[in-house]
Formats: sequence, C-alpha cells, structure tokens
Amino acid sequence: MTRTIFTLLMLVFTSGQLNAQEDASSMSELLRQIEQGQARDSVEAQNREKRFQVARNEQQRLLNNSRAERKREEDKSQKLEDTFAKNQQLIVDARAALDKRLGALKELFGVLQTVSGDAQTRFNGSLTNIQYPNREAFLVELGSKMASASTLASIQDIEGLWYELQREITEQGKIVKYQTEYATADGERITSDVVRVGVFNLVFEDGYLQYDSTTGNVTELQRQPDQSQYTNSAEDIMEESSGYVGFGLDVTRGGILALLVESPTITERINQGGIVGYCIIALGLVGLFIAIWRWLSLSKDSKKVTAQLSSQTASSDNPLGRVLSAYDEAKGADTETVELKLSEAALKEMPNLTKGLLFIKVIAAVAPLMGLLGTVTGMIKTFQVITLYGAGDPKLMAGGISQALMTTVLGLCVAIPMVLLHTVVSGQSRKIINILQSQSAGIVAKHSEAND
Repeated sequence: MTRTIFTLLMLVFTSGQLNAQEDASSMSELLRQIEQGQARDSVEAQNREKRFQVARNEQQRLLNNSRAERKREEDKSQKLEDTFAKNQQLIVDARAALDKRLGALKELFGVLQTVSGDAQTRFNGSLTNIQYPNREAFLVELGSKMASASTLASIQDIEGLWYELQREITEQGKIVKYQTEYATADGERITSDVVRVGVFNLVFEDGYLQYDSTTGNVTELQRQPDQSQYTNSAEDIMEESSGYVGFGLDVTRGGILALLVESPTITERINQGGIVGYCIIALGLVGLFIAIWRWLSLSKDSKKVTAQLSSQTASSDNPLGRVLSAYDEAKGADTETVELKLSEAALKEMPNLTKGLLFIKVIAAVAPLMGLLGTVTGMIKTFQVITLYGAGDPKLMAGGISQALMTTVLGLCVAIPMVLLHTVVSGQSRKIINILQSQSAGIVAKHSEAND
C-alpha cells in the first residue's frame, strides 16, 4: 500500500514538473517555479504536521479521559462488591436470627405449605369444589406466602386453612341439594337442581352427572347405566328431602359407574352375535310360537277328553269321542273287526296329537349347532385379526370373541327352553294317546266278553 501511494505521488510530481517545464519559457523561470513549488510544499507539510499534532493531542486527551473513567468505574465496582459482600453477610446473619427466633414455627410453616398444596389438589378433584369454588384463591395465596422467606402466616391464615379442611370433612358426610349449571348429553347448558351424595356421586332427576376437575365443568353422562335400578334411585333421592332412600352409591367416585356405562346392553349383546345370532333368535321365536300353540291345543283336547270319560254319549269334538263313535258304528261286528276299527280310529287321531312336536325337537337340537357355527365364525375372525395386527391389543380381538360367545349363549338360550317345552307338550300328547289306547283296549275286552 505504501509503495502504491509513493508511486502515485512521484507520478503526480513528475507530471507537474513536465507541465511546468512546458509552461516555462526559460531556465530562470523554471528555477523560480521550482522554488515556489518547494515553498508551497513546505507550507503544506507544516500544516499537515500541525493537524497531526492536534489530532495526536486530541487522541491523548481522549485516552487520558478513558483511563480516568475506567479508574472511577473500577473504584465504583470495588465499592459495590464490598457493599454486596456486607449485604450477603447481613442476609446470612438475618436468616440465622430468623431461624433461631422461629424455632418450632419453621417446621409448622413447612407443614402449612405442604398441607395447603395437598388440600388444593384434593379440593380441585372433589365434588364440593362445585359449591365452594373460591377457596382455591385462598390456598394459592397461602402456599405462596409459605414459600416466601419474607412473609409469615398469620393466625387468621392458619385458622382459615383449618376451617377449609374441616368443612371438606363435614361435607363428605352430607347429602346436599342445590342448583348449578351443567351440560346435557345434547350439549345444552342449563341450570337446575342437583344432589351431591358426599364426595362420591352427583345426580339429577334423569340420572348421574360427572365433574371434570381440569375444566371445572359438570356434564351429563353420554349414556346412563342400563340397569333401571340406578336411574330410579337417582330420581328417588331427588324427590326426597328427609329419611332413608335406597341409592346406588359409587364409592370409587366414578370407576364402577364407568364400567356400568361401558357394559353393553341386551340389544348390543344380541347385535354382537351377528347374522347367526339373528337366525337363532328367529328360530327360537318360531319354536316358541309352535310350542305355545300346541300346548294350548292339547290342553283344550285334554279337558274335552277328561269330560268325555265321564260322559256316556260319544262326542265328535274330541279324540276319545271320535274313537267311541267308531265303536258305535262297529258294535255288531266280531271282536277282531272292532279291534281293527278302534285301532284305525286311534291312528287317525295320532297325527293331530303329535303335530309340531318333531319340529320343536329339531329346533332344540339345531339351536346349539347354530351357536357352534357362530362360535367357529367368531374365532375365525379373531384369528384373522391376530394374523394382521398381532395379539398385543385385546380390543382388536374382542369383536370376534364376543360374537363367538354370544352365538353360543343364544343357541343354549333357545335350546334349553325348547327341550323343556317339548317335554311338556309331548307329555300332554302322550297322556291323551294313552287314554285313547287304554279306552280302546277296554272297549275291545268288553266287546269280547259280551260275544262270549
């Protein structure tokens, strides 16, 4: 950089000399111009030296000022450090004196801080917080005061904490009716009467409510327990103001109630059976209809046959009467002919007396087989789910297992009543058939004795 500047100055000086040489008309003129140029350059050099001297003096002044400022700041910093050290020692001495004066109170204040924090957590999750929402501010203020080293709790603060704890204990054993705002299952927010049973359940006239401690909102259960005894007990406790009322209390504060709500209803259980379950139910209904129809018909015939046994006149409205009518028509024949006629008349009554019994028996045998079919189908579905997703999540297998178990249950629920109904109906049928056979044999015996 210096060489470049020097070269440029030489070029400028040379060009100036050349220009001056061109303008000068003689050597004397040229010498004069050179002398003037040297004088001018000397003046400029002196001016530059003066400016450099002034600038150097200014920089020296600024440097002296900066050094003086640094010295002042260092002195100030040292004073502050000394003051800080003295204050630190004063704080240590003050804290030692405070701890010495507090004595057992320090432990008391630590317990107050712990108790206030625990109480705040418990109160937020308690149903009593719906009635007394303002106590949280007091507990937060007390906890902050106990956490501070400069503020002590007063007697009023300690008594206030004692009062809140005692009130919570007292409210746990009360059944209180009051008005509050809650959201229905449809999302509508209304204000109505509710009943708080201790700190366990909150009910209204249609069932149970739930309290969300994180948001402070009270909402109706999306689905009430399927058992009507629980909803009826909620209605009873809303209507009564004194005395004893039977009530379904959930001591787990919603745990058992959640299980009851999540448990499927009868309709949902039937739906788990799928198409096979519907077929089993339809088959059972058909069998039940036929069994009832045959039971009523055979009961009517049994009454008429019993009446015919005590009557001397044959009637055509019952099986025994029609058999006796066949004997009246064949009285003049020999014994073998009469026996054949009576056997023919009894056999004609057999289809009507045994009608539908075989179908009931078939239903009783087929229903468990259809349930087994649903079981196999459900297990196949379960194994398919295991193949795709593995056996890590039981919920993925619940659908197939539910179908398998429900179809088995439905098959047994249909087969067992069908077996009982078949036994009852077939018993009535055999009773009438035995009467026909015994009466026919008696008639043949009497006819044979009369002919002998």
